[in-house]
Amino acid sequence: MKIMEWPQAERPRERLMTRGAAHLSDAELLAIFLRTGTRKLNVVDLARYLLHDFQGLKALLEADFSTFKRYPGLGTAKFCQLQAALELSKRYLQQSLELEQAFTNPEQVKLYLKSLLSQQKREQFCLLLLNSQHQLRATEVLFQGTINSAEVHPRIVVEKALAYQAAAVIFAHNHPSGEPKPSEADISLTQQLKKALKLVDIRTLDHIIVAQSKTYSFAEHGLL
Repeated sequence: MKIMEWPQAERPRERLMTRGAAHLSDAELLAIFLRTGTRKLNVVDLARYLLHDFQGLKALLEADFSTFKRYPGLGTAKFCQLQAALELSKRYLQQSLELEQAFTNPEQVKLYLKSLLSQQKREQFCLLLLNSQHQLRATEVLFQGTINSAEVHPRIVVEKALAYQAAAVIFAHNHPSGEPKPSEADISLTQQLKKALKLVDIRTLDHIIVAQSKTYSFAEHGLL
């Protein structure tokens, strides 16, 4: 049955307008984005099929174009729209942290870092540079490593923090393995960086590890 043949109150767009986006399922939200189905599947059924085959939104949104276009109803336009939506969400989170106090909103910081790092296949080390009000001034990816490690140089971290006149920083890196718990090397490095920054009167607020959909905060676990 076509969506236009559904009762109006059950159609995804109408439900979004009357109840809000939070009340829609993943399939309904995806259906609004896809807009059209195929000859055999209406748009909601197509969305359900895709979510089932990709085993969730994450894999669908991370699929490369060659994989994406194999599915009926998916092509260049929809792929570009999805990638644009992902980038908009990253920029929204970044701008929110530029206007708010990042350290007082740790969950939003984690969301922002997951949007940056959760899809990366190799380790990356990021530096969030904050002003005296703990608002985000910039995000720098300083080091990229192999799938297991990234070599981080304290001197470069200090130089970058001074260049932005940062009052405080948050470290972040990803674990492509999916295990969020820090290694002994992670803990040792954090202390080295914290000491180096303290010499130039820059505070270290946190070190957050992103492991796919999971995060680990050093500050929350008393490791700072």
